[in-house]
Amino acid sequence: MSIDEYFRQVADLIAACAIVQSSSVAFDKRARHEGYFRGELHFVDGSVLHVREFVDVENGIDRLTYVYQYVDASLLLVFRYDNTGHHKKLNLPTYPHHKHDGSEDVVIASPAPDLTRVLDEIAWIVTLP
Repeated sequence: MSIDEYFRQVADLIAACAIVQSSSVAFDKRARHEGYFRGELHFVDGSVLHVREFVDVENGIDRLTYVYQYVDASLLLVFRYDNTGHHKKLNLPTYPHHKHDGSEDVVIASPAPDLTRVLDEIAWIVTLP
């Protein structure tokens, strides 16, 4: 797969998500199989997902770095998935992958999600008007 194909899949996923009210995503192709994207997805209830991925798709989809930070309409953290290596001392079995659950201080083990999984989780929280 090329990075252009991956970016199209991401854009199509966002466009097809019924709870996304608007989005602003910038795609940056770094090489034929590598790229970076970042943006915000605004949902119908006023909540927002901030997303960043640096990905290599030459041999499958390898998210080298990612952050999916979801905040409610009051901008309070609901959750954040990331693979920043700053929680090594917690001895999480999924290190460096982890989830901040409701607070910066609540860090739990979590396998690396993808945007589809994150949007599915948000769909359980957001109610359509």
